[in-house]
Amino acid sequence: MEVQLLSGEALRRQMHNRIQELRGNIRVFVRTRPFLPNDGASTASAIDVLPDGEALSILDTRSPTPYEFKFDKVFPPSSGQDTVFQEVADFVQSALDGYHVCLFSYGQTGSGKTHTMQGSGNGAMRGIIPRAVEQILQQAQVMQSQKWNFTVSASFLEIYNEDLKDLLVSMKGGKETSTNPPKLSIKRSREGKSFVDGLSEVMIDTREPATGMHQLEALMGVAARSRSVASTKMNSQSSRSHSVFMLNLHGYNEETGAEVSGALNLCDLAGSERLDRSGASSDAKRLRETQAINKSLSCLGDVFNALATGASHVPYRNSKLTYLLQDCLSGDGKALMFVNLSPTTASSNESLCSLRFAQRVNQVELGKPTKHIQYNR
Repeated sequence: MEVQLLSGEALRRQMHNRIQELRGNIRVFVRTRPFLPNDGASTASAIDVLPDGEALSILDTRSPTPYEFKFDKVFPPSSGQDTVFQEVADFVQSALDGYHVCLFSYGQTGSGKTHTMQGSGNGAMRGIIPRAVEQILQQAQVMQSQKWNFTVSASFLEIYNEDLKDLLVSMKGGKETSTNPPKLSIKRSREGKSFVDGLSEVMIDTREPATGMHQLEALMGVAARSRSVASTKMNSQSSRSHSVFMLNLHGYNEETGAEVSGALNLCDLAGSERLDRSGASSDAKRLRETQAINKSLSCLGDVFNALATGASHVPYRNSKLTYLLQDCLSGDGKALMFVNLSPTTASSNESLCSLRFAQRVNQVELGKPTKHIQYNR
């Protein structure tokens, strides 16, 4: 029975990853948030999600007819956090199977990116990050009966004005070191993989999922207090940086000698914004932040355009964001983009820009991803 169980698990992994590859390495999901109190009196949505759950139409004040788009999955405003995570759970599983996985949340300021990625509290409003870690810890515990032992470490950083900032530096060694944080830099290993030199790594307990989740809650709290946020006319808590939550997984099977190394990168990108709507142009600091955010998002678009056209040179090094995510976007890993939209008519122009960008991304084919596994016997 144990042999059959191991054989069944191997077949499950093989079929799961085959399905992911057939779907395409860069998948695009779209999520429209519900109306919020500060959206104004009008509750007429500019976005209509079609019944098939894969298409939507959007009204733009400059066009008499709506624009239509089709993606891998489209979530209406009524979709809860649990429904959203069910669609990405298989994608998260790939990290345990030895793949480098990247999921990033894109959209204008105030469209719900941080809510999708982090959520709030410990219940139904939890986002993708805590749910993903919980799934990995529970699965790692189940796989102990199949002679697998996993170690999991977490890191959390932000890219603020093109500088890397360690959001967990105060947890390093159990001492407060945030007064003189080390300068971080992106480097390439001898194997040609990107890593951030000097970044804190917090080991997560895989023996008991509940203990591991308590650790996650603590480090998420530290990261939230350290992240750069500010109030703008469009969002009372606008993220002024890109944040990247990194989970590194290493598994070893005592019986077969198989060794897997996976990685899960969950990115909450700062929102693109127009200066006339956010009011950032009246504040020199906010203006610099907005310019840095929009420039890095433009560089991300340049990378996807180069990938879509099969260009001989892909400009990963033009921004810290794209250089950091190079491994996941260069055919080595798997990538999924969440496009978050505001339903308001006032935001329809920005929503249309986000959807057109997502449409280009959805056409990118990276080729077969690399599974990081080796056998020591």
